[in-house]
Amino acid sequence: MLSSLIVGAGCFWGVEVLYEQMPGVINATSGYSGGHLDNPRYEDVLTGETGHVEVVKIDYDSSEVTFNELIDTFFIIHDPTTLNRQGPDIGEQYRSVIFCNSENQLELAKESQAIYQKTLKEADLDQINKSIIETVENKTGAKIRS
Repeated sequence: MLSSLIVGAGCFWGVEVLYEQMPGVINATSGYSGGHLDNPRYEDVLTGETGHVEVVKIDYDSSEVTFNELIDTFFIIHDPTTLNRQGPDIGEQYRSVIFCNSENQLELAKESQAIYQKTLKEADLDQINKSIIETVENKTGAKIRS
């Protein structure tokens, strides 16, 4: 069954490449989401005034890869404990976010975040400093390149 997920984990180019290599992922496409401007350009997002995040939309075959496997990868490939930053990339557009498309995805993402948060705490590491899970239906300005 074809499903999709949108994640923000820093600069979208590296995230896109990593997800494209996963078995069961049909397509990974970079773009912007979560802001208040319709069809933002890179220059718009770069100002930090649109509220957008660099994201990757992942289309996947749920009979080959699970939502949980995709979310586990999300937590492995970046540091969700840093606020609005991934490595040298600084700005709100680089924040960590999971945009859920359904109540089921929302619940699974929350469970996964709680498990990851517990693992961080047990290892005496930095904690995720805010909720990184949002729903898609309340967001505007999604622009995914083709």
